[in-house]
Amino acid sequence: MNTGSVESYLTDGCGRCDKYQTPECKVVTWAQPLVALRKLLTSTELGEQLKWGSPTYTVDGKNVLMLTCFKDYACISFFQGALLDDPDGRLDKPGPNTQAGRVMKFTSAEQVEAERDQVLAFVTRAIELKRSGARVSFATSPEPMPDELQDALDGDPDLQAAFDALTPGRQRSHILHVGGAKQSATRERRVQKCIPKILAGKGFLDR
Repeated sequence: MNTGSVESYLTDGCGRCDKYQTPECKVVTWAQPLVALRKLLTSTELGEQLKWGSPTYTVDGKNVLMLTCFKDYACISFFQGALLDDPDGRLDKPGPNTQAGRVMKFTSAEQVEAERDQVLAFVTRAIELKRSGARVSFATSPEPMPDELQDALDGDPDLQAAFDALTPGRQRSHILHVGGAKQSATRERRVQKCIPKILAGKGFLDR
């Protein structure tokens, strides 16, 4: 996984597959809309840093959205997108089991510019919702899902699919490991350690 800078993400990729730092990397494929989206997002009050291998944007230290891409598009992934008003149906669920996250897809820098006002409206509302403390109501589970783990799942359909494929016991091991930390920064570091095992089909304690 790329643990460097947002600039290295845009030139090298996220580092989660063997196409990292090659012309076949999907980040390279969608570099133009990603760069255009980054320019737009950094014009707002959001802070920028690399989390879970992708550019992540925060307000008051809390995750608001992620900039990422998949095989067929680049996108903004809103962590609490289910709370956003979307009368035009511009936002999509990134995966069938996603509860909170919604993505706004792009395939060109020109499309980013054409939809600039709508992007900024969504971003402004997402910031307001984060500051208000509004939360998505998740399906009940034995232990509460840590926000930091849920954010990572909502931002990456491949990771969500891998997590859904785990046995309940293995899912619980990751939830307990991440949720056992008192500080959000520590929980985020624990998520980073869980991701490779989730993608490998393992529980946190599996070797």
